[in-house]
Amino acid sequence: MKVFILLAIFGLASALVHQHKIQWRESRKMELLRSGEYAAYVEYQEKIRPSSPKMLASLPQKVNDFGDYEYLGNITIGTPDQSFIVVLDTGSANLWIPGPTCTTNCNKKSKFDSTKSSTFVKNGQSWVIRYESGDAAGILGEDTVRFGAKGESQLAIPSTTFGIASKISADFKQDATDGILGLAFTSLAVDGVVPPLINAINQGILDQPLFTVFLEHRGALNNVGGGVFTYGAIDNTNCGPVVGYQPLSSATYYQFKAAGFKLGSYSSSKAAEVISDTGTSFLGGPTSVVDGLAKAAGAKYVALEGVYTINCNAQPGTLDITIGSNVYSIQPVNYIVSIGNGKCVFAVFRFDSGGFGPAWILGDPFIRQFCNIYDIGGKRMGFAPSLQK
Repeated sequence: MKVFILLAIFGLASALVHQHKIQWRESRKMELLRSGEYAAYVEYQEKIRPSSPKMLASLPQKVNDFGDYEYLGNITIGTPDQSFIVVLDTGSANLWIPGPTCTTNCNKKSKFDSTKSSTFVKNGQSWVIRYESGDAAGILGEDTVRFGAKGESQLAIPSTTFGIASKISADFKQDATDGILGLAFTSLAVDGVVPPLINAINQGILDQPLFTVFLEHRGALNNVGGGVFTYGAIDNTNCGPVVGYQPLSSATYYQFKAAGFKLGSYSSSKAAEVISDTGTSFLGGPTSVVDGLAKAAGAKYVALEGVYTINCNAQPGTLDITIGSNVYSIQPVNYIVSIGNGKCVFAVFRFDSGGFGPAWILGDPFIRQFCNIYDIGGKRMGFAPSLQK
């Protein structure tokens, strides 16, 4: 499991285009897989889930289910700036960080103190957000949110509504982040709160109402540069010409249609709703199709850990995804992931939505092979070959 850290380095390609360089580090899940402890962790999670059936029943789909990577970013809130590290997540749409009344599971996290901000506007409306991995609750407030770290060039977004958590679940306790920054549409946001990036677009702050995500190979290195998020422009430095655009079928998540999946001798031509999600590092899809792809790749399912193991030197060919009239081919280097000690996993997991929401999640293997252009204004996704080194 790898965790990407979004650094507070903003390079201005123009007055209203902002770029973030990202790095990655090993996450807890990869450590548990390598040490052989992940099966016990999964068993523990399954035992505690029945204790909160109401919470799980309220989940629309398991978008953040497979937490192999997280994109972490430096932001500040208020005047003067108060600094926080948040998960960058295209699979959700709310921004929240802990407040001073959050004591349980918040001891090691930075907390927003509204009394120390001269630009804070009280709201007071209560909120609750439930994720597959946990939940948070508190009240809403309004202030200036800035993408980037204190002292660096920042994208300032005034009059932004965000959550101040008084409670977060134990799932977030060991997380390296303070909160979550959702990058999806307002229609997905709890209580209809306008997400910070959408707010920036509504205020005309960005050159274009879109952003581009580029991820590069990280190999065996750790804590090194891993790519760039570009807000307000298509990244023409790290990405080749756009191959094609696909209209969104739902402007909630970044959801669109795919026409088929193929690897080696196996193929599925059943059309499916899919989403592009920076919060998910693997590809997730229906069990029957994923099993077919895994078998064609020579991967074997380990039920206790919920992963497919594969020979690190395997070369099964490309994993082809048809979107519109184009075929997007993912190379083995992007879907065979090392977990250390000479062990590798096939970067696809079982994701059965039960007919509710998208059938597939296209995470890191797809985004790393092809730059994803999240065209919010045009309500479409664009795809361009990644100029990986």
